[in-house]
Parts: sequence; C-alpha cells; structure tokens
Amino acid sequence: MTERKSILVTAGIVIQDDRVLICQRHRSDPYGMQWEFPGGKVNAGEDLKTALRRELIEELALDAEIDEEVFRLRHAYPDRNVEVVFFAVRSFRGTIRNQVFETFAWVVRDRLTDFDFLEADRELVRRISHAEIDL
Repeated sequence: MTERKSILVTAGIVIQDDRVLICQRHRSDPYGMQWEFPGGKVNAGEDLKTALRRELIEELALDAEIDEEVFRLRHAYPDRNVEVVFFAVRSFRGTIRNQVFETFAWVVRDRLTDFDFLEADRELVRRISHAEIDL
C-alpha cells in the first residue's frame, strides 16, 4: 500500500465591496473547471502568509495584504491529503490579470453555493454564504 502525498496549501478569501473572488481551475488541471479560492502550495520553510502573498502575485498579479486566518481544513482526495489554511484578504493593489485559471468571478456571498467548488472547500463555502464566518 502506497502512502498518499500530504500537501500544505494556503488560500485567500479576497473581499471587495461585499463580493468574494473565486477562481475556476483550468480545464487541463486536476479537478479542472471546479471553483476554488486563489492560493497554492506552501514551499518548504515558507511562512503561510508569505506563501499566499506569493501565490496571489503569481496567479492573479495581485499585491495583497494578508489578514487573519479564517478557516483551516484537512481533506483526503483519492491521490493526496491536503491541509488548507484560509486567510481573509481585504486590501490589495493592482488589477487582476488571470495568469493560470480558466476564469474568475466576483460573487456576492449568498450566491457562492451556486458554483461547483472543490470538494474540500464546500463546507467553508456554505459557512461564508450563510454569514457564519465574519469577513
């Protein structure tokens, strides 16, 4: 029996004018066309907030101020285990330039559940859409 890979990921709940930024994974990616919050893998020795700031620049050309942690989860996919740490992002500089996603959208909180999110994100999406998490 092979041991599954474990991955530490950081993601941002980017908020602007009561809307949340969501991103659709590229069709050629694993779990392609599903929605997620922007972010990515944490490099060895990298601080979580530093990793998220780097990922937002790489993926969307956003120079963001990373606020407090708002949610943390662990999820077992068939091929890997992930731990995802979500941070609020209320302030950023720059205009979004989509560099890796199929597309992105700004969505009001109560409409988030209308989108097909990655399985790991669904509980957080439900909590955000029902205002159970203060953003």
